Amino acid sequence: QLQLVESGGGLVQAGESLRLSCEVSGRTSFNSEAVGWFRQAPGKEREFVATIRWRTARTYYEDTEEGRFTISRDNAKNMVYLQMNNLKPEDTAIYYCASVPPRQTIVIEDSAQYNYWGPGTQVTVSA
Repeated sequence: QLQLVESGGGLVQAGESLRLSCEVSGRTSFNSEAVGWFRQAPGKEREFVATIRWRTARTYYEDTEEGRFTISRDNAKNMVYLQMNNLKPEDTAIYYCASVPPRQTIVIEDSAQYNYWGPGTQVTVSA
């Protein structure tokens, strides 16, 4: 069974950077195709941020975040990272990492496709 745990959140000022980490345990090629990052701000729905495939390292980004955010992975360590630069107050949210299993068709932006989730890490960006 997969387990995911996020770390690296915190309180930063606008314009600063953070790197979030997601440790994935129990991963095999049969239970995890990719890992993504989602976020949920107070009073808002959970939204897609970025995803990366384990085997090919292909990346996917929510349109407005590409350029400020970079997702990467370390297969040997079973780690996925989200580098966030030039943070803005509107980036304040709980950030979750989640795993999507291998499927014939994957809708990367759809959180319902992801079957294992971490507990989340809080990111707060002050103006």
